[in-house]
Amino acid sequence: MRSKKTLMNTIMDLILQIVTIICGFILPRLILERFGSQYNGIISSITQFLSCAVLLRSGIGGATRAALYKPLANKDKDQINSIMKATDLFMKKIGLILALLIVGAAIIYPFLVDEEFSWFFTFSLFLIISISTFAESFWGITYLILLQADQKLWISSLFKIIATILNVIIASVLILNDFSIHVVKLGSAIAFCICPICINIYVKRKYKLNLKVKPDNNAISQRWDAFWHQVATFVTNNTDIMVLTVFSNMFEVSVYSVYNMVIRSLKNIVLAFSNGLEAAFGNMIAKSEKEPIKENLSIVEFVVYNISTIVYACAIVLILQFVNVYTYGINDVDYLRPAFAYILLIAQFFYSIRIPYQMVIQAAGHYKQTRNGAILEAIINIVISVILVINFGLVGVAIGTLISMVFRTMQLSIYMCKNIVKRSYFITIGKCMVSFLEIAIIILAFNLLNLDFSYNYIDWIKNATIAGIISLVTVFVGALVFYRKDFRGFIEKMKNVFRSGK
Repeated sequence: MRSKKTLMNTIMDLILQIVTIICGFILPRLILERFGSQYNGIISSITQFLSCAVLLRSGIGGATRAALYKPLANKDKDQINSIMKATDLFMKKIGLILALLIVGAAIIYPFLVDEEFSWFFTFSLFLIISISTFAESFWGITYLILLQADQKLWISSLFKIIATILNVIIASVLILNDFSIHVVKLGSAIAFCICPICINIYVKRKYKLNLKVKPDNNAISQRWDAFWHQVATFVTNNTDIMVLTVFSNMFEVSVYSVYNMVIRSLKNIVLAFSNGLEAAFGNMIAKSEKEPIKENLSIVEFVVYNISTIVYACAIVLILQFVNVYTYGINDVDYLRPAFAYILLIAQFFYSIRIPYQMVIQAAGHYKQTRNGAILEAIINIVISVILVINFGLVGVAIGTLISMVFRTMQLSIYMCKNIVKRSYFITIGKCMVSFLEIAIIILAFNLLNLDFSYNYIDWIKNATIAGIISLVTVFVGALVFYRKDFRGFIEKMKNVFRSGK
C-alpha cells in the first residue's frame, strides 16, 4: 500500500510540476514584454520577501508530520484529533501575526526600491501579492500537513494544478487587455486562494476531525527545532535575490529570476520523484522496519541521483540557449551569464541529491539533532554572498549558494549514516563521483556533435531532444555498471506496484 500511495503522489506531483513549469514560463515572459525587466524584478523580489513572513509557520509542518506518523499507522483517531487541534490553534495565532507582519513589511519594503518605484505603487503591489500567502496560512496549511502525513499529497497536487492553470488564464487575459500590474496580480491572488480553501473543505469532510478535544502540545514540541531547519532552507533558497535587492538593482534581480525560474523548475522535477516518500519512511520508522528502510533508501538514492544527473546535465548544455530564446527582444539588460548559470546549476545539483538524506532525518523527527548544521548552512550562504556580491555580482551570490549547499549535503549524509541508517558515508561520495563522471560524458558527447546554437524554440527542442537521449543512454549504462542491484530493486518495486498494488 505504501508503494501504491507513493506512486500516486509521484505521478500527480510530476503532473503538477509540468503544469507549473509551462505556466511559469508563460507569465514572466508576458510581464517582460508588457511591463519590462524592472517590473519582473520587483515582482520576484516581493515574492521572495514574502517568504520571510511564511517562516512564522515553518517548523509546525515538519513537527506535526513527524508526530502524526505513528497515530496514523496505528489508526489512533483520538491522538490524531489532539495533534491537529494543537496545530490548528498554533496556525490561527500565526495567521494573525502574519497579517500584521505583512502590513509592516509592505510599509518598509518600498524604501528599498524608492529610486525605481513610488512608495504607494510598491506598497499596494506588496499587499496584493501577499493575499494568497495569507490565505494558505490561515485556511489551508493545517489540513495540508495531514494529507502529507497520510501519504495523500496527490489531493493537494490536484487542487494546485487547477489553481495554477486558472491563474495563468486570468493573468494572461488581463495582461493582453492592457490592465495594470496591480490588477494582474490581484487576479493571480484570487486564483491561488482556491487551493487552500478546497483543501480545508476536503479534509474536514473526509477525515471528520473533532477539533473540540484537548490539544496535545507536547506532540509538536519540536516545532521550534524544525523552525530553524526551515529558516536555513529559506536562506539557502532566497539569500541570492535578497542580497541582490539590497546591493544591486532590479535589472540584476530580473536576470537572476529568469535563471532561477528554470532552476526552480528543474529542482521541482527531482522533488516530484521523492515527494510523499517522507511519509512512507515515517511509517517504516514508526513500525521499526530497519531492513526495509535500508533497502528503500538505496532505491530512492538510485532514482534521485540518476534523475538529478539527467536533469542537470541537460541544463548545463541547454540553459544559455533557452534563456537566449526566452528573452529574445528584451534588450534592457544582458541575460546571457554563463559563469553564473553553471555555478548555480552545480549548487542545485547538490541540493537535489541531499533529498533522500534530509527526508529520512525528517521522517525520524531528528530536528533538534541536526539544527546546528542547518543554521551553519545559512550563515555560510549569507556571509560569502555578501562578501562576494560587491565585486562579482551574480557570480558572487552563486558561489555562496554552492559552498553552503555542498557543506549541508555532506553534513546530512554523515549524520544519517551515523545515527539512523548505519552505513559508510563514503557511499555518498562514491555516488557523487559517478554522477559527475556521467555529467562530464554527457557534456562532452553533446559538444562533440557541434550543434547550432538555438535562436528559436524549434531549434531548442531539437537540441534538448538530442541532449535528453544522450543523457538517458549514459545514465542507463551507468546504472548497469555501478547500480545493478539498486536497478533490479527499482524494477521489482515497479512490477509489484503494477501487478498487485502493494
